[in-house]
Amino acid sequence: MASYDLVVIGTGPGGYVCAIRAAQLGMKVAVVEKNATLGGTCLNVGCMPSKALLHASEMFEEAAHSFAKMGVSVSAPKLDLPAMMNFKQQGIDGNVKGVEFLMKKNKIDVLKGTGKILGAGKVEVSGDGKTETVETRNIVIATGSDIARLKGIEIDEKRIVSSTGALSLEKVPSSLLIVGAGVIGLELGSVWHRLGAKVTVVEFLDRILPGMDGEVAKQFQRMLEKQGFTFKLGAKVTAVDTSGKTLQAKVEPAAGGAAETIEADVVLVCIGRVPYTEGLGLKEAGVALDNRGRVEIDAHFSTNVKGIYAIGDVVAGPMLAHKAEDEGVACAEIIAGQAGHVNYDVIPGVVYTTPEVSSVGKTEEELKQAGVAYTVGKFPFTANGRSKVNQTTDGLVKVLADAKTDRVLGVHIVGREAGEMIHEACVLMEFGGSAEDLARTCHAHPTRSEAIKEASLAVGKRAIHM
Repeated sequence: MASYDLVVIGTGPGGYVCAIRAAQLGMKVAVVEKNATLGGTCLNVGCMPSKALLHASEMFEEAAHSFAKMGVSVSAPKLDLPAMMNFKQQGIDGNVKGVEFLMKKNKIDVLKGTGKILGAGKVEVSGDGKTETVETRNIVIATGSDIARLKGIEIDEKRIVSSTGALSLEKVPSSLLIVGAGVIGLELGSVWHRLGAKVTVVEFLDRILPGMDGEVAKQFQRMLEKQGFTFKLGAKVTAVDTSGKTLQAKVEPAAGGAAETIEADVVLVCIGRVPYTEGLGLKEAGVALDNRGRVEIDAHFSTNVKGIYAIGDVVAGPMLAHKAEDEGVACAEIIAGQAGHVNYDVIPGVVYTTPEVSSVGKTEEELKQAGVAYTVGKFPFTANGRSKVNQTTDGLVKVLADAKTDRVLGVHIVGREAGEMIHEACVLMEFGGSAEDLARTCHAHPTRSEAIKEASLAVGKRAIHM
């Protein structure tokens, strides 16, 4: 029987990163993966392929609508969807091979099959008609999440699709109905809208992007509507009739009332994700779950069973790849006797649409609810020189600072490259920095990032270019 210091079940961003850090710290490590390729949802059917399609579809739209005004004459672009899907697949393959290389480089054993915990110190791996049991001092559950399903609506990944099916449609639907106005729905909606689909988004709440700053979400919704999105907020899809050539979705007001029927070629169900614990043997092993099916852990990622830990989407917190990565590193360090730590107050979130939306820290709504006195500094990209000359002026930067100490509590951006710009706010907040610190930091000119400096100046009502 093989014996290890650590066995990690799942090789998504949380799992493979945890395994690498543990190997760096001198442990003998194995990972268990039930799928044919490493990398989990993120690399195979999530973050990475969606970004490839977002990039490719943005280029397609730019060529059709933006080149001419810059003096670049090209004939009308033609879509070759199979070639675009091949571009996406090349990106997936490159990243997956990269993870395989990292496993070899760090001398981590890859055990192919489904992992089941037989109790503290024992993991059973079943695959290809054979079963083996390995011994280990420590186990990390990093099995991630699965799509959340709507009762009574069956996903076939052809006409009624999840995010997985929406990444591989064989043709551009003339009409796409998206259930859920969260990050994934808006990103995938952007892809197919740019390629020619008429997109309607139905959201149960009265707003898009739940959890994001309300003002930023409202501005962003207006931008998407200008692009051609249709939103039906405070509404729910209760049934989808699949009998005809097109789908007939029954949509009712969330508060109750008369239903309407929306016709669509494809329905994308995007109502969130749920922890994936199927077949892990957690109940038999005595590992406690919370009321939402997540693995319960303490401040050191430890479950109630000694030697069994959990990280990533399978535990509480935002279901983000980078959150899982940080937890993976911290968990490996704790197992090694070090002081691993994750600062949950400084985890950025990004929506990779055009323009992008990014945020870190508290929203205005959260500060109001907590009774924290705060000051606000805003700066629009219409007043940013680089954005003006590039004619990409949609959006703003919003900085929230403590009214007494000036410490930055949250930063929210909607605009081009917002996902790249948020990190200077993250670094500042990790060091407990103030709006004044950010305002007095020299920013290169002309850059979009100058808007962050100006918004920080605006906290003290002294923005220069507005």
